[in-house]
Amino acid sequence: MAGRIPQHFIDDLLARVNIIDVLDGRVQKLKRTGKNYSGLCPFHKEKTPSFTANQEKQFYYCFGCGAGGNALGFLMEYENLNFPEAVEELAKSAGMDVPKDDSPQQREKDQRLSKLYDLLSQSDQFYQEQLRSSEHRGDAVNYLKARGLTGQIAKAFGIGFAPSGWDNLLNHLGQSADQRNLLEEAGLLIHNEERDSRYDRFRNRIMFPIRDQRGRTIGFGGRVLGDDKPKYLNSPETPTFHKSRELYGLYEARKHNNKLDRLIIVEGYMDVVGLAQYGIHYAVATLGTATTAQHLERLFKLVPEVIFCFDGDSAGREAALRALKTTLPVIEDGKEARFLFLPEGEDPDSLVRQEGAEAFSERLSSSLPLSEFFFKSYSENADLDSMDGRARFSTEVLPAINSMKPSLLQQMMLDRICDLTHLSLEQIQTTVNFHQAVQPQTSSSTNASAPAADSNDNSPGYYDDYQPAEPDYPDYAVDFYESADAQPSNRPSYTNKKQGFSRRSGGNAPRNTELNFSQKLIALLLHYPQLAHEFQLPDGLEQSLDADLKILSQLVVYYKQHPKASLGQLVVDWREDEQLSNTIVSLYEISTSLEIHSEADAREYLTDAQTSLNRKALESEISTLQKKHSLSQEEKLLLVQKMQQLHQVKTTSKA
Repeated sequence: MAGRIPQHFIDDLLARVNIIDVLDGRVQKLKRTGKNYSGLCPFHKEKTPSFTANQEKQFYYCFGCGAGGNALGFLMEYENLNFPEAVEELAKSAGMDVPKDDSPQQREKDQRLSKLYDLLSQSDQFYQEQLRSSEHRGDAVNYLKARGLTGQIAKAFGIGFAPSGWDNLLNHLGQSADQRNLLEEAGLLIHNEERDSRYDRFRNRIMFPIRDQRGRTIGFGGRVLGDDKPKYLNSPETPTFHKSRELYGLYEARKHNNKLDRLIIVEGYMDVVGLAQYGIHYAVATLGTATTAQHLERLFKLVPEVIFCFDGDSAGREAALRALKTTLPVIEDGKEARFLFLPEGEDPDSLVRQEGAEAFSERLSSSLPLSEFFFKSYSENADLDSMDGRARFSTEVLPAINSMKPSLLQQMMLDRICDLTHLSLEQIQTTVNFHQAVQPQTSSSTNASAPAADSNDNSPGYYDDYQPAEPDYPDYAVDFYESADAQPSNRPSYTNKKQGFSRRSGGNAPRNTELNFSQKLIALLLHYPQLAHEFQLPDGLEQSLDADLKILSQLVVYYKQHPKASLGQLVVDWREDEQLSNTIVSLYEISTSLEIHSEADAREYLTDAQTSLNRKALESEISTLQKKHSLSQEEKLLLVQKMQQLHQVKTTSKA
């Protein structure tokens, strides 16, 4: 895919494609419900359908996780494609050819990238052939057999062998100057500037091809067979290979099962292959770097659960803490991160060979949830019996929790701090803000989640300067929430506290304010829309200046006309009305704000609320009349009448 895709082609493509055809087969239990379709969201784990699609408007939205968009957006999320790849995929299904930038510069760039992929594929085949036929393959074969690998699993992962010597690959593929330049650009040759010569980067090593999501070889990892250093050597950063984004074994895991429930993050190639040998086909490994936010964001698009697997020694715990700090800003409701610590001296490969897949799977099931590991790590050396110790503990943990996206998990962790310290959240926030004001954070704390340098790379410093390119999305390729402030991760969330309804802002300093009367009624109707036909709105309520009361009024009218409409259908129906569409974000927030135990409770609350609504309607009508500069005789009589009615309502409610 080259250049920027013309907007007219994208519009034409979306006009030809039916989003339901794209969703069919990818969304479980997809079925028609009225004029919409509903099903189980593929982007988070759920039992009750919250995923809605509208064929007429060619739009989908999930009320469980906030995913939404058109057919292109769905393909990007579901298949983990970038925008040009999603256009290519969708165009292929529609029998259309994507127009390309035909400038000489772009053609040259595309051709060179294509040659790089082709050369990497040929190198992959060369290394695999060497493992089968090289006269020096004995040590490599014996090593793999000693690690318990069969020929079948070695073939599945494309494991190969780079023989000893400085020019095996160079002589095999570097027949021309251009080929040698490409091999160097692909990271397979090293240029000796003093001698102006090139030699093979990988020598006397077991070779592990690294593949992208489409199965193309983009780089290699090599495990030394002798005493050379480093023990593991990865390809450097190249036009095809970026360590901070790629994961070894992800392609193989998805190829084995495209509907994965969980993924394990381990440390090495042999851990991934060894686990697969024993039937655990859902392990991936980072490529000489610590786990990055990019890694996690990519994985959480594919699975709801990620398990970090570490050695049980001090180095493993330090690595786990780094992973924890990286995970906190990424985790959100519907996703889960867990931490597994192995016995000291063991790695996943050796342990699964000792105890088998069933015992290892039991270890995975008993791994520590993120919140449990978080509080265990921060509290094990804290003196929670003293005031000073509790204050120090709060100062350490609160900034970390505040780095999280607004979520139920974050609120529960904040509540846990209060339980441990016997302080209110307001007291803790005030203390922490004071400490941060007089003791600014050091730069090291702000870089806690930055990827570590690649200790296995021969080119130190190269990775540190790498900045991934921004995705080339057209202007139209935006989510359902069209402004950044309205994105689900930035919207305020609501929680039902023991002392009442509270609203928590998305900033670093949560503040509690009571959820108002109108919002409670809206939440009840969103949960039980069938009650709208029992609910009589008093005349005059539509004149209220209260925005929430206006939403309530519109909601009652809508649900009386569409008593079986889901929240998803309401969203799709209201999007075309400019005023109503502006309320959708509020509806989403309020729908998650309130825990209602039964329809009977909701009906009772609505009945009790009728008096308050009558009062608000009368107050609104009186206010409208009083704002007029001059009143007719009829209006004066009406004003007196309304004021008498208001007095009667207030007297009755007090009684």
